[in-house]
Amino acid sequence: MRVLYSLHHNLHHPQREFEASGFQEPFEHPGRAEIIRQALAADERFELAAPDEWGTDPIAQVHDPGLIAFLESAWSEFQAVHGPTHDVVPDMFAMAGLRESMGPASEPASIDARLGWWAFETTTPITHGTYEAARSAVNVALSTWATVESGEPIAYGLCRPPGHHATRSLYGGYCFFNNAAVVAHRIASTTGSKVAILDVDYHHGNGTQQIFYERDDVLVVSLHADPSRAYPYFTGHADETGAGRGLGANLNLPLPAGLDDDGYLPMLESALESVMGFGPAALVVSLGLDTFGGDPISDLALSADGFARCGAAIRSVGLPTVVVQEGGYADEQLGENARAWLLGASSQPWPS
Repeated sequence: MRVLYSLHHNLHHPQREFEASGFQEPFEHPGRAEIIRQALAADERFELAAPDEWGTDPIAQVHDPGLIAFLESAWSEFQAVHGPTHDVVPDMFAMAGLRESMGPASEPASIDARLGWWAFETTTPITHGTYEAARSAVNVALSTWATVESGEPIAYGLCRPPGHHATRSLYGGYCFFNNAAVVAHRIASTTGSKVAILDVDYHHGNGTQQIFYERDDVLVVSLHADPSRAYPYFTGHADETGAGRGLGANLNLPLPAGLDDDGYLPMLESALESVMGFGPAALVVSLGLDTFGGDPISDLALSADGFARCGAAIRSVGLPTVVVQEGGYADEQLGENARAWLLGASSQPWPS
């Protein structure tokens, strides 16, 4: 299997994140991608390659151009006012209730206010190289599609930063640009075909849902922890099924705590039935490995063997498949979990 990977992901390197009313070591750090890369590089069944440069046009087709411009300049602007700092985090957010009955606001001028205009939470610091890293993750994702488009049945994009929490106009949840959404839109817009996105991260991909919620050419199916107990809390409920032309093209399957391999696989098979019923020409998988039983920010219980079975289930539908990396924070097992899932998805034996 071809694996697309860029060293530029290392340019995004937060020192800490603010969560649960305290600072802590970042769960999302450069070591995650390096652990996966090393595990795959040691297996001759994987071929690592660098991505091509795609520019910002594919990103602007999915994201607000203002978000792109902000992320490009935010760190340097903040340093000019407050520097030197390593991480940049908003301390106020443009919540709708602030201007209730007053009408909409316009983007403010100060960098402090603009941080809270374009971000939705505090766990996603901007660092010196964040913009370049986020751009490189999109390049990885698009180059993964180019590999599949050229005839490979499946390819894997080792994207970092991840993307599925980024909405059209907001970053957060460790995500800046929505890699899966950029790829899905690219496929749909250039081929004229339907596309399905299957998100198997522990956390609901709120950004992917928001971007395609009113579209009928991209189906979004997500298996994730029930948002009544899990981030991002405000999206991911079963009654969110799309709107307008997109009504019926969004499917959320919230999962109970403690679900293991044998409980998860039937849910995945149900999701794949919905995918095939949509009639897509291609499948984009947002691969989260944080459903693992030992993940520090998850309460599901999948095993490496379960990941291999999940990958095999994906392969069984026979669709051209682009896999982009999202979450997964159990560092010691992360490489083997990724290898197990990808070998299953490429019909290769695991654990050998």
